[in-house]
Amino acid sequence: MTEKERSQMLSNMDIKKLVIKLSIPAIFAMAFNALYNLVDTFFVAQGASQNAIGALSIAYPIQMIVLAIGIMIGIGSSSVFSRAYGRQDKKAMRTAVNNAVIFNFAISLTISIFAYLFIDELLTLFGATASNIDYARDYLSVIIFALIPFSMSIVFNNLTRAEGRPRVAMISMIIGASLNIVLDPIFIFDWGLGLGVSGAAWATGIGKTASFIYVLVMALKPESALRIDFKTMHLVDFAVIKEILLVGFPSFVRIALGGVLIIIVNNLINRHATGDPAMYISIYGVINRLIRFSLMPGFGLVQGLVPIVGFNFGAKFYKRLHESIRFVMLLLLIYFAIVFGLVMVFSESLFSIFSPEDDQLFISSGARAFRIVSLGFIMITFQILLSSVYQAMGYPVKAFIIALSRRFLFFIPFAFVLTRWLGVEGIWWTFVVADILSGSLALLMYRFQMRHIKVSYQTT
Repeated sequence: MTEKERSQMLSNMDIKKLVIKLSIPAIFAMAFNALYNLVDTFFVAQGASQNAIGALSIAYPIQMIVLAIGIMIGIGSSSVFSRAYGRQDKKAMRTAVNNAVIFNFAISLTISIFAYLFIDELLTLFGATASNIDYARDYLSVIIFALIPFSMSIVFNNLTRAEGRPRVAMISMIIGASLNIVLDPIFIFDWGLGLGVSGAAWATGIGKTASFIYVLVMALKPESALRIDFKTMHLVDFAVIKEILLVGFPSFVRIALGGVLIIIVNNLINRHATGDPAMYISIYGVINRLIRFSLMPGFGLVQGLVPIVGFNFGAKFYKRLHESIRFVMLLLLIYFAIVFGLVMVFSESLFSIFSPEDDQLFISSGARAFRIVSLGFIMITFQILLSSVYQAMGYPVKAFIIALSRRFLFFIPFAFVLTRWLGVEGIWWTFVVADILSGSLALLMYRFQMRHIKVSYQTT
């Protein structure tokens, strides 16, 4: 499809067909990408031990910070790019891409060096215990070297979706996840290289690097609208970087606070757990991955919506903008209701998969925790949808409020209060409270915003 054809598609195709067309590749890719996290966790449990799952959770905040940076720059630059695409401003399109690439590289390189120099101090801060710190060190000391291609692939995946090529982003993510799944048992188990937990990190690193190489090659092809220019890559436009950061910062806060929450939860578990806290840290690690897998199709649907919102808002096609948001909201509500039902039925079966020792306390405690957490799933619809919509329209403050509400305004204070009252179980109820309150706030903001947009397109 040519650049002109993609522009016509974003502005003229039936809105429901367009949402499905752009979302299906993102849904498939993100679900498959989340699946490799589950498979990774399964192989680590089988090849090392149940406690090794907790080690992955201990090391995960660094990955989340880099993920947050990649998504911040990716979403910010794709918003700038989409609106310029809608105006057919070629110079602004090229500037957005070039500045995103150089800025992301510089930040992810700095974080990788810092993590390498202070690895033990970071793991202690993240809540490592005597029974899992060695596993965590083995994993993080390898994964550090994959942080740059990991972050760069995220940026390019967002930009390729913004130009109307979701299939490229889908293939990129599938390449990385497939390699990871294939290499995991080879690198982890004794019949292969026998590297244990560090083998899981090597498999992940190789997969992320392959994903980046593919999406970069596709971005450099003549049919791409991204207009990457290595000759002018060093020419930094601070005004564009500022806009990228302002638009993408809410996503950074949302995801980086996820890393902060892992640190807080790990330390609260260490403080309030009866017996060895490593088991509950492992339960939390499994829940995180199950939640990620459950939510990724929803995030994929929203990612398919983002270029539609950015393009039509930039082109001032407000009726199409409103119709697309309402359609995706309905689909998300249906999807999360189905997920909730599945969690209620299959929680024990899911946790038994991650317990090679068939630890009944681990399985029953994990299943109960996951059921409690899932009570707030339906309200997540409004958080993920409206935060992304505001970013695509270039309203960073509103997106920031929604992103900040769940993980900072609500989760952190309630986590400390409820764990004092309920112990470790208070952590699981905190998820429910935070999801309901932040979802309600996002819905109220949406209704207020849509009144103004309706007036705009009804008077044109």
